[in-house]
Amino acid sequence: MEKIASFTINHIKLLRGVYVSRKDTLPGGAVVTTFDIRMKEPNREPAVGQAALHTIEHLAATFLRNHPEWKDRIIYWGPMGCCTGNYLLVAGDYTSSDILPLITETFRFIADFDGDIPGASPRDCGNYMLNNLPMAKWEARKYLVEVLECAKPENLLYPED
Repeated sequence: MEKIASFTINHIKLLRGVYVSRKDTLPGGAVVTTFDIRMKEPNREPAVGQAALHTIEHLAATFLRNHPEWKDRIIYWGPMGCCTGNYLLVAGDYTSSDILPLITETFRFIADFDGDIPGASPRDCGNYMLNNLPMAKWEARKYLVEVLECAKPENLLYPED
């Protein structure tokens, strides 16, 4: 079996950042860009806790799907199984630089969020008790200040192997 694209990235060199993971052309010619929203350096720092990552998922997905400029292009936001970040799928052909302002805005929203976590009820979520808003805010602020607000090329382009 062929390795999938995400397993060909050198995770030993991978930094925190916003990366184009892949671009897929659908039947009819539409392009979908998948972004790797990498919050942690893989295998070099602790992963994001499941409860915080779940809260980030709820807040980011809600924010993005309601964003006045981007909502019609947002296909999916969800956590990586390794808990070091998230995937964002967007309709269209974009670069990391194109999406950086939106990701910065999203993580600022999460870092500053107060109130009830959207969808965190037994009716709306399959594991609604697995949430941690204070840690989600802490992780979002850390990523925002240390990576997004001062992103360099190495935070926007996958490392050469």
